[in-house]
Amino acid sequence: MKPRRSNLSVPGHLKKMHGKANESAADVIMLDLEDSVPFDEKNGARTQVVETLLGLDWSHKTVTVRINSLDTPFAYRDLLEVAENAGHIVDAIVLPKVNNPGDIYFADRLLAGVEMGKKLERAIGIEASIETAEGLRNAAKITRASERVLSLVFGIADYSASIGARLVSISGHGEKEEELYPGHRWHFAISNMVMHAKSFGRLAIDAPYGNFKDADGLRRSAVMACALGCDGKWAIHPSQVEVINEVFTPSAADIALAAKVIEADQQAQSEGKGAIAVEGRMVDQATVRLAKKLWEQARHLHLVT
Repeated sequence: MKPRRSNLSVPGHLKKMHGKANESAADVIMLDLEDSVPFDEKNGARTQVVETLLGLDWSHKTVTVRINSLDTPFAYRDLLEVAENAGHIVDAIVLPKVNNPGDIYFADRLLAGVEMGKKLERAIGIEASIETAEGLRNAAKITRASERVLSLVFGIADYSASIGARLVSISGHGEKEEELYPGHRWHFAISNMVMHAKSFGRLAIDAPYGNFKDADGLRRSAVMACALGCDGKWAIHPSQVEVINEVFTPSAADIALAAKVIEADQQAQSEGKGAIAVEGRMVDQATVRLAKKLWEQARHLHLVT
């Protein structure tokens, strides 16, 4: 799977932003039909997103579409029209506020029908947003509900509301947390989501950081998410992409160490040895798997050949 370090959310109804997003350095462009679109522009946004998908070259990007939540009158039309008209372009549909596997079953069956009807050559993926206590509790069931599920995404603002957490910032998206809680307030929730995603071989994506003018705060948030095992982070403004990409890109030192581990493992296998040592330390197979995963990411990013 291609790296998904930065996931740039773009309002679906604002055509002028679509071309700029397509030309940005973001790994993933998410055309949004949900929160960023006013209620009275929902139908027009859907039409605009389809037009944008068909009108621009997306071959160099991973492109997703976030539909409205399934408890609205817009979701089924979003899913149907985007899949029928641009399913050959879209990599995944982002489902917001997924609370139980039934949401995944619904989307999976509808997408399967569209793929058969349109004779699509590849399946459309699903990214499930975990935004409530119920969704987090059911994360394992949600992840294994369909092979289409590519990733779990943490929705910090709605999750905060669902558990009655105190609001400490205007956006509700991560800033000023250190003023309230002596530690990482969302450590358990994100770690829990990451655990469920990774146990089924899926990706885990962190929520956006709300204050796009606070680069230092964004970096702290991204570093913490990366440390917890997230594979990337949403961005709400193009200016955030560079920092997110930097944080989630393997460093030269990381790549060099991974190369040493892989080389030592290959040599041990050729000599029939069960244990390997790197820089005077014993290395187990779990570390070898981590090294290979990092090397594969670096290869996708053209940092190694």
